[in-house]
Amino acid sequence: MSDKKRFNIKPFRAHVPMDRTVASQTWEALANAIDEIYNRNASQLSFEELYRNAYNLVLHKHGTLLYEGVSDKLSSHLLATVERVAEVPDSSLLEEISKTWKEHQITMIMVRDILMYMDRTYIKQQRRRPIYELGLHLFRITVWDHPRIQPRVTELLLTTIASERAGLLTDDRSLLKNNLGMLLELGQADSSNVYERDFESLFLGTTQEFYRVESMDYLSKTTATDYVTRATKRLEEEKERSAALALPISTESPLQRIIQTELIERHAKTIVDMENSGFASLLKDDTKLEEMQNMYDLFLRVPSSVDNLRDALSDRIKADGKSLISDQEKGAADAPAFVKGVLAMRSRYEKIVEVSFRGEKKTKKRMKEAFEDFLNTDARAASCLALYVDEKLRIGLKGATEEAVNEEIQKIITVFRYLSDKDVFESFYKQHLAKRLLSGKTVGDDAERAMVSQLKAECGYQFTSKLEGMFNDMRISADMRDAYKTHKRRQETQVAAPGHKKPVDIEVDVLTNGYWPSQKVPPCTLPTQVQDAIKKFSDFYLEKHSGRKLSWQTSAGSADLKAAFGSAPNYRRHELIVSTYQMCILLLFNEKETLTLGEIRSATHIPDQELRRHLISLCTPKNRILRKGSKGRGITSDQDTFTFNSDYTSKSKRVRIPLVKESSVKKGDNGAGGGAAGAAVANSAVPLVVEEDRRHLVEASLVRIMKARKTLHHNDLIAEVTKQLSVRFTPSPQFIKKRIESLIEREYLERTKRDYRVYQYVA
Repeated sequence: MSDKKRFNIKPFRAHVPMDRTVASQTWEALANAIDEIYNRNASQLSFEELYRNAYNLVLHKHGTLLYEGVSDKLSSHLLATVERVAEVPDSSLLEEISKTWKEHQITMIMVRDILMYMDRTYIKQQRRRPIYELGLHLFRITVWDHPRIQPRVTELLLTTIASERAGLLTDDRSLLKNNLGMLLELGQADSSNVYERDFESLFLGTTQEFYRVESMDYLSKTTATDYVTRATKRLEEEKERSAALALPISTESPLQRIIQTELIERHAKTIVDMENSGFASLLKDDTKLEEMQNMYDLFLRVPSSVDNLRDALSDRIKADGKSLISDQEKGAADAPAFVKGVLAMRSRYEKIVEVSFRGEKKTKKRMKEAFEDFLNTDARAASCLALYVDEKLRIGLKGATEEAVNEEIQKIITVFRYLSDKDVFESFYKQHLAKRLLSGKTVGDDAERAMVSQLKAECGYQFTSKLEGMFNDMRISADMRDAYKTHKRRQETQVAAPGHKKPVDIEVDVLTNGYWPSQKVPPCTLPTQVQDAIKKFSDFYLEKHSGRKLSWQTSAGSADLKAAFGSAPNYRRHELIVSTYQMCILLLFNEKETLTLGEIRSATHIPDQELRRHLISLCTPKNRILRKGSKGRGITSDQDTFTFNSDYTSKSKRVRIPLVKESSVKKGDNGAGGGAAGAAVANSAVPLVVEEDRRHLVEASLVRIMKARKTLHHNDLIAEVTKQLSVRFTPSPQFIKKRIESLIEREYLERTKRDYRVYQYVA
């Protein structure tokens, strides 16, 4: 026998269709089950049997009977429900609607489970509404849209929320949440806008009106800072309420926008400008950082409103800056005080930006622009900064640690960055640096080089090349002085003889003409013994460096004079540290005890303005080396007499005779050197030498650009030149245009024939 299993194939059973009578009986069983579910007697039902009955109805093509029957059955129950709910008083309506909705949801979930097969087959084929969604749709049109329910529920929802805003405690937020959740689910079930139509639009409208009235009322009765606190609290309350009520993002976003518009945007200008408590007023008080931060945090919710705060900050900085300029113009503050004021301002407003504005980049930029605005009104800031640096590097940083020096230099560079006229600063800085290096009045070589190094990092090598050349000259000069001293000692040893008069000691700084500020001052007549010393040094120097030319700057330099006061034999001997001009003046009194201004000028050929200044310096009450014949501080005429004061006394052996300020000198003929710098500071004008340099720089830039580009439009050429020169200064378009015209006249450039605004380089 074979071990293989046998398979018996049975014939298919014939399909026995369900007739209409059986179908109706089956539906009646399902209908009774739905009634039981509505009556909360579902525990007695067999869901497996009910599912099979529904399955058979659909399988035997009685899906329409089942679907229509379910729809009618649900409608009948909902009609009974709505009649009951419509009679519920307002005090219990929200609770009753919430309860009815939950019961309906439970019912529909059970019915959906029974009719799951119909959902998967019949409904998809016939494109009918799924059973659960059908139940929600019927609930909406039967219960919610009832004229005794929808208006009352909507009004109760809005009234309850209004009561919360008024500070009244609500019974239970869950009722609000459930009712709003019902509206959302009803709208999603049949793609209706029931939530938006019956709640959201009304809710947003009443919210806008509520906060419009409240904000105006509260702002009229309180301070700006209190208003900010209240507005912030309101925004947080609304955000918390939205979360508690589970409002959709489609409602929460416009709700926040409406509140922000009414509480912030609509009143932003008023909050900023409010007297005594607005942001503009708070900026005047260093202790109000937290209040300003709160205001910024509030305004940040409406980014466009923050511009009001930035504008107020900018206006405040400009106003304080103009006040500093005004004090400087009136003479109430000198140049260093002006820069100290700017640094104090920056430190203060930087703290405000970092704390109150939380270091926002846009605000930092506005602060920078505001400082640039008032500092670049004229050339005053550049000249004042140069004087401030001079004061710090001359005496202010004496004894300071390296860290303190670097910190101060960083502050200076911060102000320097704001300047557009950096070439003006360079001009004044170079003059002051020259004086410090030549007089030896500097806090230290390291500090000087650190300053130049920072300027080089900011503006490049070309900006500091001359400054570095000045340091190099001083180093070479020191070596030269040592070599000359050795040479002079060797000569003195060779010519030493009894009765030989010791020559004048002279220390010379040899400066490269192109590096140092030009001094177009005619040399004065030096004493014979000084001229002899100069000749000896010239011979020594030119022997080592043939082909060079030495030009002696008698307006600079200093001298140590040994002076005897009193009468023999009780002379009082002092060493006077004086300028070269003062030396020339005082040595004249070895020959004659009294001299007039005219006689001194004829003998020394010192420029009149400088001569008057140096004479007055020798006649001050503290250092009265000479007695002035006329009364008053000034010198009235060439006949004013000056007499050597043999009664002069001083506790110090070495006495430095300082120069008086130029403002102390009565105006005479045009002075030189420092006088030009002083005038530029007083007039806040760009120095003539800088103006001349600018003309050359602009022309050089124009030629350089045109040589590379050959042909260029006027506007493009202006933009290119401005960009190239911005590291030194910002030339105006008119200034550049004048230089273009000058180059055209000199045939460096020409206009094209087809367009006069296009330039062409002439090779």
